[in-house]
Amino acid sequence: MAAARNLSNMTLAHEIAVNENFQLKQEALPENSLASRVKHIVHQAFWDVLESELNAEPPEYEHAIKLFEEIREILLSFLTPGGNRLRNQICEVLDTDLIRQQAEHSAVDIQGLANYVITTMGKLCAPVRDDDIRELKATSNIVEVLRQIFHVLDLMKMDMVNFTIRSLRPHLQRQLVDYERTKFQEILEETPSALDQTTEWIKESVNEELLSLSETALTPGAENSSKPSLSPTLVLNNSYLKLLHWDYQKKELPETLMTDGARLQELTEKLNQLKIIACLSLITNNMVGALTEGLPELANRLKRISAVLLEGMNKETFNLKEVLNSIGVQTCVEVNKALVERDLSILNAEAQANLIGQFSSIEEEDNPIWSLIDKRIQLYMKSLLCLPSPQKCMPPVPGGLAVIQQELEVLGSQYANIVNLNKQVYGPFYANILRKLLFGEEAMGKADASSSN
Repeated sequence: MAAARNLSNMTLAHEIAVNENFQLKQEALPENSLASRVKHIVHQAFWDVLESELNAEPPEYEHAIKLFEEIREILLSFLTPGGNRLRNQICEVLDTDLIRQQAEHSAVDIQGLANYVITTMGKLCAPVRDDDIRELKATSNIVEVLRQIFHVLDLMKMDMVNFTIRSLRPHLQRQLVDYERTKFQEILEETPSALDQTTEWIKESVNEELLSLSETALTPGAENSSKPSLSPTLVLNNSYLKLLHWDYQKKELPETLMTDGARLQELTEKLNQLKIIACLSLITNNMVGALTEGLPELANRLKRISAVLLEGMNKETFNLKEVLNSIGVQTCVEVNKALVERDLSILNAEAQANLIGQFSSIEEEDNPIWSLIDKRIQLYMKSLLCLPSPQKCMPPVPGGLAVIQQELEVLGSQYANIVNLNKQVYGPFYANILRKLLFGEEAMGKADASSSN
């Protein structure tokens, strides 16, 4: 439970710090769901009872007084420590003991209390709630007024929470590395297996690098010294590159990357879409580039068509082959239109069928065009990881990727930011894992003794 609590706190702090758009929202129940219907019935019953009590002869005010007591506590929770004057005023006007005495003598002014609450809410709310306050003032039915007061107060609570989050963000950003590292260390102490997935993730890259070294057979004695000759930075960067081919639906992420899982998945999905667009552009240029040379607008139009049709390509129900075929047909239409405008012959049926066929084959395993584009994007991302942080300038984009250069640079920058922050936070943990994998338990013992000394 302690580890789960630490993980929850760490995840929330990380999200607030790195996601500028992060904010809490009220959870809305699905429309027409059983929970939604039950909630509506129960709430409606409560307000119907309140209305019948207030309309009775003589009126029954006890439920209404309890509502004002709750409203008073909510209003007080919005005040800053220095708001003593308003605090005293709220406590004086919404003094439930006094209101009960007034009710006993039929001298309580429920509408007047509601108007005071609305006026106070107007002083405390964010500008975005001004329209809600105006609607409250225009409502004449006292039960509906009280009902809407609670609705607007709920919105104000969420506004206050999100304001606090925005206020905390600069402080969290300054303290994030130390905070996350400390929290993860606490998790590790509570749960010793908290680095098992991370160790396997890095070990996979170590084994791949060792295999690569043994295959090159640099020297006859390379086998004995291969482990120490590995670059920890290279191993770690290759581990990060694996995240761009990760199966986020079936494969569990390393523990040290859990807080960025959603961002990495979204980035990978966008990158896969860009890969396909680059493949389509390369095929088109190879087949009809000579005919359409000097028509940049055509390339942009084809790119927009592809991007629109590929939206949602990561959903299970998405039929990629069918969409690629549709893109091929649409590309032929656009190319023929451009050729006609230049008084040139349109593509014959064989050329069109060939183009559509090559488009459709992109989804096939080991497709050479896909493999080529994938390797070039991997090379670009790898070059980003070798740059100092933060990046002062972007590395050159490899050939064949010019059509997606702008989008690739944006994704590349996001990817590098995630990786660099992750290295800062979890660097010491990675160092221990790499030391153990590369140099064995003996070196780990020496390192631990050295650090304790």
